Amino acid sequence: MSFQAPEYVCPDFSDEKFKNAQDVKLGKVEKDGVAPDNFYLTTYMPTYYKKDGEWILPDHNSINCVAVVDGDDVVVKEIRNLKEGDQVVLGGEDEVASGIFVNKDAFPESVYSTPGKSVETSFSYDYDKLFDLMEHERDSEDGYIVWVLGPSVVFDYDTRNALNKLAENGYINCLLAGNAMCTHDLEGGFLQTALGQNIYTQENQPMGHYNHLDLLNEVRTTGSIKEFIAGGNVKDGIIKTLSDMDIPFVLSGSIRDDGPLPEVHGDTDDALDATKEQLDKATMVICIATMLHSVSVANMTSSYIKRDVGTVSPVYLYSIDVTENVVHKVGAAREYMGFVPMVTNVQDFVVNCEKALVSPAQGVMSEDMEIPETANVEITGDQQQSKEEL
Repeated sequence: MSFQAPEYVCPDFSDEKFKNAQDVKLGKVEKDGVAPDNFYLTTYMPTYYKKDGEWILPDHNSINCVAVVDGDDVVVKEIRNLKEGDQVVLGGEDEVASGIFVNKDAFPESVYSTPGKSVETSFSYDYDKLFDLMEHERDSEDGYIVWVLGPSVVFDYDTRNALNKLAENGYINCLLAGNAMCTHDLEGGFLQTALGQNIYTQENQPMGHYNHLDLLNEVRTTGSIKEFIAGGNVKDGIIKTLSDMDIPFVLSGSIRDDGPLPEVHGDTDDALDATKEQLDKATMVICIATMLHSVSVANMTSSYIKRDVGTVSPVYLYSIDVTENVVHKVGAAREYMGFVPMVTNVQDFVVNCEKALVSPAQGVMSEDMEIPETANVEITGDQQQSKEEL
């Protein structure tokens, strides 16, 4: 089964209400970062603006922003990014008559999710749709799959390998994360631990609580993540794979980050701009095990994208977490449009994606997968299964 994009319903602008509507009223920005009085606050739905008699749909949208006329185009901007002289769309009592039309019927009901999915829900159908969509976007010329990862995803050996294979096979075009996720992934490739716990055996290592701080010191001494990796210090991990493949990753800092890593955006505005630059390219987004990053991404990601082939498609956002509360918060931020929640173990989710998309004929551990030298799997009592036996 291949993915079939839902049909976008374009308004009939030959209708009298559209023909009789006036062009949008504009207000001039007098001070950077300050919108003029009566500015129009953007919605999550695809919205058209009438300028010089033509109805214009911006390339991207975002909630709680402003629409700015820029030459022959209309662009959606964060209020803080407004510059003196910008022409901002002003609101009106009758939006259509005032040159603003929110296309609430742009996509069929199938694009919207229904709140209430729980851990007891069967997600077999959602997995099938996900795999079809990922293959579709991987093979599309303008496909851009953005992953948003929390640190727990890299605490598992099989998951780290699955992420690598997904990236190597074109299913990851960008990664958004925080300092912790990247730090522990590099720690795993450098010292084979994550937060001091062995990646494979899950056993705490002696003085392991120092490991991620030692890693941070080493990277900061070297100067950058890329230089640290180039020096041969990191054996494996998703950050190494992305760095080697020149796939972008954006790391956004928080108020209490150890280190942090040199590439972490510590300035909030800078982090938002760098994140938004990647999200404006996104044709689908997969958020895993990070509530704060997922909610912010759900708010910032456009609900649609204008494809190179001249069509308009919804930007699907998947939220994967073992906690129902998290996925429902993300869904609410997304207004449930193009949103798919999956309440499941996040490590299992990543491995399932790799098995279905990259190595469907193989088991969880592929034939070329090396087992760390430190790995010993306890069976019973004093019995252990060695690497050779595995």
